[in-house]
Amino acid sequence: MSRLRDQYNKKTRKQLLKEGKYPNIMAVPNLEKIVLNVGVGEATSNSEAIDEVVEILTLISGQKPLINKAKKAISTFKLREGVDIGVSVTLRGERMWDFFDKLVNVVFPRTKDFRGLSPKSFDGAGNYSIGIEDHTVFPEIDVNNTRKIRSMQVTLVNTAKDDKGAKMFLDKFGFPFIKDVN
Repeated sequence: MSRLRDQYNKKTRKQLLKEGKYPNIMAVPNLEKIVLNVGVGEATSNSEAIDEVVEILTLISGQKPLINKAKKAISTFKLREGVDIGVSVTLRGERMWDFFDKLVNVVFPRTKDFRGLSPKSFDGAGNYSIGIEDHTVFPEIDVNNTRKIRSMQVTLVNTAKDDKGAKMFLDKFGFPFIKDVN
């Protein structure tokens, strides 16, 4: 079992039940899934870019990602309907908890000039989105073999009904929020 999942089941869940004044243990917020998404706009002119991003996300997540296709044609961007334009992967279960552990305890500390995450990035339903500008902060990526620095979006989806409960959940795992922002 993942270290953070074990911590959640044994200790954190009970603390959240008391602090959040939830009616029962099933109402306590829990991590549902983590979605990683990389947009590859250059794929319209360079088909190898999609393959590179698939390889990167496979290394980072531990599972094969899904290639997203354009839903509409947009002539301004030289985009046709059905062209590959992005890559995403959804993590659940053990892989999700392992990735969450790696994100909090390895990736954020390795990020250059990292000052914390904004507590304002919640979506109103308790989900939290993070933009990572440099994929080389992940330990699986060999910087010497990197052709281009890629950015990605990471969305933490949980069962909290509101942002307050989700923030309380993330705080229990040492999520690096900026302290002085209201």
